[in-house]
Amino acid sequence: MSDEQTGAPESSAVRVALWRAMHLEADPPPHVLEDEIGRQLAAPDDDWRRRPDMDPRATSGFRASIVARARFIEDLVAEQADRGVAQYVILGAGLDTFAQRRPEIASRLRVFEVDQPGPQAWKRRRLAELGYGVPDWLHLVPVDFEASESWLEQLTAAGFDPGRPALIVSTGVTMYLTQDATAATLRQIGGLAPDSTLAMTFMLPPELVDDADRPGLRASAEGARASGTPFISFYTPEEMLAEAREAGFKDARHVSGAVLAERYFANRTDGLRPSSGEDLLLATI
Repeated sequence: MSDEQTGAPESSAVRVALWRAMHLEADPPPHVLEDEIGRQLAAPDDDWRRRPDMDPRATSGFRASIVARARFIEDLVAEQADRGVAQYVILGAGLDTFAQRRPEIASRLRVFEVDQPGPQAWKRRRLAELGYGVPDWLHLVPVDFEASESWLEQLTAAGFDPGRPALIVSTGVTMYLTQDATAATLRQIGGLAPDSTLAMTFMLPPELVDDADRPGLRASAEGARASGTPFISFYTPEEMLAEAREAGFKDARHVSGAVLAERYFANRTDGLRPSSGEDLLLATI
């Protein structure tokens, strides 16, 4: 999944960070999300803008989807913090930069970033090199999923309190996991404290994707396969809601890409809209 010798982040994590940066460069204001720190962390070659997967027009839908889901999550974090929830867990954190960009919110929380040991050690070094460091409210939690380590045990050892409400977020992960693995994760989260909330993205089956977006989805799937991280799991909204309810969530809602498009892109005049294909589960314990 990552470069075992260098600990470098997965190519998908770098791509997401660069799309967030490209949004600022290729799309006119108002910007849905402002994030240049992910690009600084990734430190791509000078010609990164000329990469085929950064083509401003061809990948605009994917870029819009990435910034839409990130903005939705950040709005949710702010909302939960205002409700008094003090723990925020990011599963598969990758090059997430919320803690660096929004310290006025993050510093009110205990933020836990869960990721593989190699990429996380790499990120810790890059944060130090860029002068951000790791403040005492930010906890980088290494979990070796390939060695079957329990993320919840490691999270608790890092200071997470399973007896207190938390916001748990997982974006861009479920398509790489077996459905059994995702169901197990849902059961673990479903056993946390009442009033905890989960936001998790999932990929729709190709037949539920808009016709215009299917070629892009196929290209994305082929690229993931070529890089050794194939998409293996797809869910209809009904299937994902059923999984959540079976895992013990008392309230489970489907947030479609169309909802995010209407919320964050409705008044744009440049035609920028998220592509279809990835939706969100929003569930409460």
